[in-house]
Amino acid sequence: MNTKTLQKLGGFCSISLGLIYILAFIIYGGILDYPKADATDTERLYFLIDNYVMLSTINLISYVLFGILLAVVVVSLHQKIKEYLPNISILASVFGIIWVGLVIASGMISNIGLNSVIEMGIEEPQKAISIWTSVGIISEGLGGGNEIVGGVWVLLLSLATFKYSFFSKPLNLLGLFVALAGILTILPFDLFKDIFGISQIVWFIWIGTSMIRKPDTSLVEYIKS
Repeated sequence: MNTKTLQKLGGFCSISLGLIYILAFIIYGGILDYPKADATDTERLYFLIDNYVMLSTINLISYVLFGILLAVVVVSLHQKIKEYLPNISILASVFGIIWVGLVIASGMISNIGLNSVIEMGIEEPQKAISIWTSVGIISEGLGGGNEIVGGVWVLLLSLATFKYSFFSKPLNLLGLFVALAGILTILPFDLFKDIFGISQIVWFIWIGTSMIRKPDTSLVEYIKS
């Protein structure tokens, strides 16, 4: 695969990541009718059973597929900047690949846990919900509850592209904002997770569009643009 093809493929994958974010926001935040805080274990279990197909599908898309597409984006961005900032490019790629692994692992654990909980749920609903709570904690710890690794990846890329004009300055500034929000998700406030997700939708789509329109990795071409 030549460089231009890889850049365009990375661009399409980046746009797809933004669209996956939007889909996840719609389903998790608008379509799924979660049990109320005072719901019984049986009610929580039936929610999982009734929404099994949707939950397992959206987990597969928003974590496993997301991670696969993200891997392509990480490699294509590394290819774009490695000749000019090799050390930063390698460091950024390390964080990017770690994020890929965490996201995919989070989705697989969630789906395997969901299957196990539903299988035992009818006979032991209380135990099943207890296990589901543990699965949720592990999944959130890996890839859903904090976005520090993803934030550091975006931060390193944004700092690298400030030095060389691979992308526009407004896009680089947005990247710094996204990175800050991701790093701040270490704090116990859901606001930063929402800010990170929403701002990264724009960042992924903007990055992807730029990569498709200007796939040439020649530094001269980027400076001229």
